[in-house]
Amino acid sequence: MRAYIDADVLIWHLRGKKQARDFLISLRDQDAYELYTGALQRAEVVFFMRPDEEEATELFLSQFKTEPVDQKLVDAAGALYRKWHPSHGIDVNDAMLAATAIRTGGRIFTLNIKHYPMPEVNVQRAWE
Repeated sequence: MRAYIDADVLIWHLRGKKQARDFLISLRDQDAYELYTGALQRAEVVFFMRPDEEEATELFLSQFKTEPVDQKLVDAAGALYRKWHPSHGIDVNDAMLAATAIRTGGRIFTLNIKHYPMPEVNVQRAWE
C-alpha cells in the first residue's frame, strides 16, 4: 500500500523532531508500505527551504516517490474541495492529497486528521 506522507510530517522531520524521524523509519521498515508524498506536499517543503537546507532536503525527499498530477486528479481534487471546504475549511493541498490517496488506494499519514474529513479517505495520525 502507498503511504502518503503529509507535508507536516516531512517538515517536522526536517526540523529534527525525533518522533517524526522514528515514525518515518518504522514506516519505511514495514513491508506493507511504499513511501510516497503528494506533488503539492513536496512543493510545500521545496518552496520554503533555505539555501543552506537544499542538499539535506533533497536527499531526504529522494526517499519518497512523488505521485504525478494530471487533469483527472486535479478535477477530482476540485470536486473534493468544493464539497468539503465550506464546512471544514480544507485547502487545495489537502484536497489534492485526498484525491491522490482515493485514486491509488493509499493511506495518508498526517498530524492534521481534521484536514481529511472525507469518509472515503484512508487517513491515520502519524503519531500521538
